[in-house]
Amino acid sequence: MMESYLNDNFGEVKPKHSSEEVLQRWRNLCSVVKNPKRRFRFTANLPKRNEAAAMRRTNQEKLRIAVLVSKAAFQFIQGVQPSDYTVPEEVKAAGFQICGDELGSIVEGHEKKKLEFYGGVAGIAEKLSTSINDGLSTDVDLLNRRREIYGINKFTESVGRSFWVFVWEALQDMTLMILGVCSFVSLIVGIIMEGWPKGAHDGLGIVASILLVVFVTAISDYRQSLQFKDLDKEKKKIAIQVTRNGYRQKMSIYDLLPGDIVHLAIGDQVPADGLFVSGFSVLIDESSLTGESEPVVASAENPFLLSGTKVQDGSCKMLVTTVGMRTQWGKLMATLSEGGDDETPLQVKLNGVATIIGKIGLFFAVVTFAVLVQGLLNRKWQEGTHWSWSGDDALEMLEFFAVSVTIVVVAVPEGLPLAVTLSLAFAMKKMMNDKALVRHLAACETMGSATSICSDKTGTLTTNHMTVVKSCICMNVKEVSKPNDASSLCSELPDSAVKLLLQSIFNNTGGEVVVNKDGKFEILGTPTDTALLEFGLSLGGDFQVERQASKLVKVEPFNSVKKRMGVVLELPEGGLRAHCKGASEIVLAACDKVINANGEIVPLDEASINHLQVTIDQFASEALRTLCLAFMELEIGFSAKNPIPVSGYTCIGVVGIKDPVRPGVKESVAVCRSAGITVRMVTGDNINTAKAIARECGILTDDGIAIEGPVFREKSPEEMSELIPKLQVMARSSPLDKHTLVKHLRTSLGEVVAVTGDGTNDAPALHEADIGLAMGIAGTEVAKESADVIILDDNFSTIVTVAKWGRSVYINIQKFVQFQLTVNVVALIVNFSSACLTGNAPLTAVQLLWVNMIMDTLGALALATEPPNNDLMKRSPVGRKGNFISNVMWRNILGQSVYQFVVIWLLQTRGKAVFRLEGPDSDLILNTLIFNTFVFCQVFNEVSSREMEEINVFKGILDNYVFVVVLSATAFFQIIIVEFLGTFANTSPLTLSQWFVSVVVGFLGMPIAAGLKMIPV
Repeated sequence: MMESYLNDNFGEVKPKHSSEEVLQRWRNLCSVVKNPKRRFRFTANLPKRNEAAAMRRTNQEKLRIAVLVSKAAFQFIQGVQPSDYTVPEEVKAAGFQICGDELGSIVEGHEKKKLEFYGGVAGIAEKLSTSINDGLSTDVDLLNRRREIYGINKFTESVGRSFWVFVWEALQDMTLMILGVCSFVSLIVGIIMEGWPKGAHDGLGIVASILLVVFVTAISDYRQSLQFKDLDKEKKKIAIQVTRNGYRQKMSIYDLLPGDIVHLAIGDQVPADGLFVSGFSVLIDESSLTGESEPVVASAENPFLLSGTKVQDGSCKMLVTTVGMRTQWGKLMATLSEGGDDETPLQVKLNGVATIIGKIGLFFAVVTFAVLVQGLLNRKWQEGTHWSWSGDDALEMLEFFAVSVTIVVVAVPEGLPLAVTLSLAFAMKKMMNDKALVRHLAACETMGSATSICSDKTGTLTTNHMTVVKSCICMNVKEVSKPNDASSLCSELPDSAVKLLLQSIFNNTGGEVVVNKDGKFEILGTPTDTALLEFGLSLGGDFQVERQASKLVKVEPFNSVKKRMGVVLELPEGGLRAHCKGASEIVLAACDKVINANGEIVPLDEASINHLQVTIDQFASEALRTLCLAFMELEIGFSAKNPIPVSGYTCIGVVGIKDPVRPGVKESVAVCRSAGITVRMVTGDNINTAKAIARECGILTDDGIAIEGPVFREKSPEEMSELIPKLQVMARSSPLDKHTLVKHLRTSLGEVVAVTGDGTNDAPALHEADIGLAMGIAGTEVAKESADVIILDDNFSTIVTVAKWGRSVYINIQKFVQFQLTVNVVALIVNFSSACLTGNAPLTAVQLLWVNMIMDTLGALALATEPPNNDLMKRSPVGRKGNFISNVMWRNILGQSVYQFVVIWLLQTRGKAVFRLEGPDSDLILNTLIFNTFVFCQVFNEVSSREMEEINVFKGILDNYVFVVVLSATAFFQIIIVEFLGTFANTSPLTLSQWFVSVVVGFLGMPIAAGLKMIPV
């Protein structure tokens, strides 16, 4: 019943992309809460978010108008000179000829005329004392001087909240404030009645308890906030390729300075405002700044690049002009307060649980207070003193009120939603150590329910360290894996063919061969480019000589849709030549000629096509990636504005590139299978290569299906529904195929899907999936931004670790909910039934506050931070339809509650007789015994809650030092409270036999719990 109520009212919130209406609806249902500041701390701040969105829209509109105005104005001011500009003295003294504000106005305002006035990009570089080829000097003094004049590339961040803010927020609890007022009144009345210090004991006891609860809560919350702060720092770590002192190097974007030369590629975020220096086919997505969805072409004619925008296509070199808070992005970031992450489905569900139980608790509290007051009035009526009221009566009434309020404190599991956050924060911190950076809280939780993983092949299942091991050049198949193989291949090939091959390798590439700081050659670029360049160097080629011999006229970079890359060269002897490389079958289909063994260009006949096709299949079946290289002579009159031709090429040859499977992948796939998670490979590679690797990884089984993207996308929805459950490999897939597969798995088959991606084109699939996993090394910034988790080492085994942690989070929270609901039920029933039947409550306000702390903050710390174990991956996944409060949990909660209630009820009714308690202190001793037994029942129940179905609850208990510390601290402080703080806590020291009974009764809950676990549900 509770589960259906939760699903109806709190179940609409999704892990991702929940509408504002849905987020607002559940908040309205939780309108009355004890401490809204604490309860809603880790939920999205919707008013702030709306404010931020409105501000973003205003800023976007301002910038869009500024850009349009500057473009329009440019057409009218051709003859007008820019206003006179005077270089500030401090800028001159530092050795520069232009200040930051002037640079900012040129780029931000797209001031083309001003740029020309200063001598274009080269002129600006000169004024910034930098070199377009070599970048900035790495001299520390010069860099410091530059920092002082132009600032650093960091945005102003909001100041972190201090510990005392968390103390203040913990004090905002409505029930604690009411108890504070009660304690104050109790203090005044007590001192008037009994004098100081005796009359102050009750009041001071409650004050001390409130302060203890507040400080323990604040410490726990503060530690959580520090963990989130550390994770935020990790999220913001972005590296970029920069040239300094003539050397290419990776650098943090926060170290960039005006004058730096930055290398941008497809999928990168522009790290600062700057000017385009050189590059090809550069498309910039400015939607984050201007709101315009249409990409902008960046070129020498439109050289302005704005921070925060993204490279949608192409690659280029950029001169940084403005950094940090001077950039438009910096200003935008400073004005925006994001309003926090969306709350996770579990947080919302547990808010629902807290709300339901809170209402029940409030009802019981009111009834308890009414019953206790009625008991007092009856007694006074019988005594005939109902018209005369003393200070003792007032204190008794106050105690009744305090007990009722404390029932609300204990009954409302305010800590439930925060336990989710605590568990997620703990898991996120630990996952960081396991090479997984969680960007969205909900991903941690959702990953535990994953039923399907769609993984890339290259770099995730394989090592991404590629080498050319086989080649078929001029129809001649040869192995080239050993160092001497390349030179013998060179001697076997005609010179003209070698020349063409080297020209193709060194010009048609997104990579570079550079000299690093140590004076050694270093190859930069994608693993595929690196493997080909290495192959070119082993053939005796020289990258720089080859690049300088001809001029690049046009570049069409590789992307996952075309699956090919092309360049057009202007040859030294005159004429134009196009080179093309890419997926073997696609490039080969574009060829109608081939270079034969004698180096002659001959038509591509059927025998030659068959020979090449067999070679490609042979390479692919050996798990090699195959690439085809081709060229064509272009007619005079080809313009750089024309697209590179797609047919009429001459095939130079085919290369086979080895990318070994990562160690441990096969075992990780087997773990997924035993955990009920289906692993599918989605790759752009040849189907034979994909099948060979999938078999090696254990993904492709005998009854599994491997299909190519073009075939898959032709299927009808009905055919897809039939095909997808058996689908294990999709080769030659486009990003759209991946998106279609994910959508179908989620919507038609109800699966919880995790998807890996590294390219810009993977963003839609990452966005669509329940959990988007971006690659930390090979992934572009665009992919990372769309992802929920970043796999820092690009390793499939890390994805399995994330799934394990996800399951651990889910189960830890279930354990804590089971534990807390048991305490809630028992505390509620004991005080209520006792008040109704005996006229007094055995557990006082101070005692209930201590119980509340055991089960709330300390219980969450102990149970919500259990590390995962390997047994978690032997269970079936929860999936999309699983009930959070399961039948197993209800069995354990109700069984344990009945046992505890019966024990405490027997103590209350038969305790005096069993322990022969007599005299004026007998009630106090009995109540202390009940309190002590109740607490030890919770201590041992906490141990039993470590496993919901397994009987052995001690397995791995010492691995979780937090659990051991919390348990030991609870027992230690219980002894202190009972034996030494009786005056404040309304307890009396117990004898050894009474302590023994308390502990044994608590311990007996464990065999009872073990017996309950044997009852099937």
